[in-house]
Order: sequence, then structure tokens, then C-alpha cells
Amino acid sequence: MRIVFMGTPDFAVESLRAICDAGYDVVGVVTMPDKPSGRGQKISKSAVKEFAEERGLKIMQPERLKDEAFVEELRGLKADLQIVVAFRMLPEIVWNMPPLGTYNLHASILPQYRGAAPINWAVMNGDKTTGVTTFKLKHEIDTGDVLLQKAIDILPEDDAGSVHDKLMTTGAATLIETLKLIEAGKTDLKAQSMLEDGTELRPAPKLFKEDMRLDWTKDSTTLHNKVRGLSPYPTAWTEIVDAKGVAVSTKIYKTSISDKKLAAGAIETDGKNYLMVGTADKALSIESLQAAGKKRMDIKSFLQGFHLGDESKCI
Repeated sequence: MRIVFMGTPDFAVESLRAICDAGYDVVGVVTMPDKPSGRGQKISKSAVKEFAEERGLKIMQPERLKDEAFVEELRGLKADLQIVVAFRMLPEIVWNMPPLGTYNLHASILPQYRGAAPINWAVMNGDKTTGVTTFKLKHEIDTGDVLLQKAIDILPEDDAGSVHDKLMTTGAATLIETLKLIEAGKTDLKAQSMLEDGTELRPAPKLFKEDMRLDWTKDSTTLHNKVRGLSPYPTAWTEIVDAKGVAVSTKIYKTSISDKKLAAGAIETDGKNYLMVGTADKALSIESLQAAGKKRMDIKSFLQGFHLGDESKCI
């Protein structure tokens, strides 16, 4: 099979590597255009592009997926199949092009968590399991008929980063299994409606800054799971009022639930070893955080340089 691969971040690299290592003929790689990033606005390449360059693969980086020149270049590759992992929404002229169709690897057990941030939302919601799905693309996003699904456990100590890494490797293996089935003509596809088990379907929309703010009037479990589900990226945040009464935007990376009870947003600390913040029930102990303009640090290091007063609180 002649395969075109489409993807951008690290999550997609593992799948592309597995496809190449399995000996499949990758005739083209489509990824995002290079863009400026960081303080110096240095032009950076996507993780997929860097890998594709290492392997000497043909690379395409269209600004617009409907661009006529790109569509013609893609058509010229005469791909039998397209594989999409962590990429943009495709127009029909692209996903409907190859004779064997276009298959997507999605980081959830569909139909649960359709959308841009399935890993984050599964952990934020306190789920005990999640997984990956390979499905054939059609018009509505993340609704195509399913070929394979593989589940993994979400452990209490997991955060979005560790679940991402588990799903990255599970997804790559599932994708190879998917390719073998397609190659053998054993594509027994199931409509997602057949997979619904009566539980409420949860979406996984893109996350914006206000979605990531911690509301200390919520209960400790909800807040702890939110921190886990947003760590290490894009990261939950709050404002901590310092000893001078200045509210400092602070990212929260790791917490644990204590037996202490404090008013919502109230802070208790010895100024050296611990910092607890009140919620609707039990206080959260902050273990790893990053104040604006500073680097990430553990709570002891943070308290050495951040001075809290009697009026300090989280808002």
C-alpha cells in the first residue's frame, strides 16, 4: 500500500515511526507549516517534520488544505490510503481521495470524548480507563465507523502527560494492527451508534485559558483531577495573593488531597514546607507550581522566594 501520513505533534511521531519500521511505503507526510515560537520567535518545525526529514520522506506543509496546488500534489502521490494522527480537520476533497479511504487514530474510546482534547478531559473527569480508536473518516468530526479499539487504565498517580505517553505507544501498535487488517481486506467497521452503552456521551472540546482556572469553591476531588488532567500541559492555574496584596498568576502542576478543612481559597502554610488551599471540602496540598516569570519548582523551593501574608489567598 502507498500511504500518506498526516500529523504534527510528538504523539503522531510514534505512529509514523511504527509505520516506517514495519516496512510500509510512506509516499508523503503532511504536517503543519513551520511557525515562530518562544520568546525569540525562532522558526520551529513540527515534531513530525523533524522525524520525516530524518527518514528522508517527502514533506508537504500546506497553509490551506483546500489549496488547489496542494490537492494536485497530493493526488499525484497516488496513495492507496491516508493515515491521520493528531492533525487538522480535513476537507472532503482530501479525506475522500484515496481508494482505501482515510483512517484516523483518536486518543479515546469513541464515541466518548470526540474533540480536540480527549486525554485532558478523560483525566479531568476522573475516569479510570481510556484508550485509542482507529476509525474511517467521514463528514462529521470523530464520528466515522470504528475498526479497532484498545483500552488502558488511568491510575490514581497518572496525569495527562503519563496518559499521553501510554496512549502514544498503544496507539502506534493499534495503528499497525489496523494497517494489517486493511491490507488483508478485513475491515469489519462498526458504526459508533452500535458502540454506545447507554452512558452519557462526554465531549472533549478545545481548552481555553478560563477553562483551566481553578475554582476553589469546587470540591477537592474535582480540583485535584483538574490539575492532573491539565498537567504538564496546558496546566491549571490560579492567582495567589502575596504578602504585599499582589495577585500573582501561578500554574499548578501537582496536588494531593489532605484531611485539612479550610475556607474555599484560604491558604495555610508554615512558610517552609507546605502550602494548603481550601476547597468546598478538604484542602488541596500544592506540591509543584510555577509563578509567572519563574520556573517550575517544588513547594519548598517556591516558599523560599515567595512570601505570603495573613491576607494571602487563592482567587
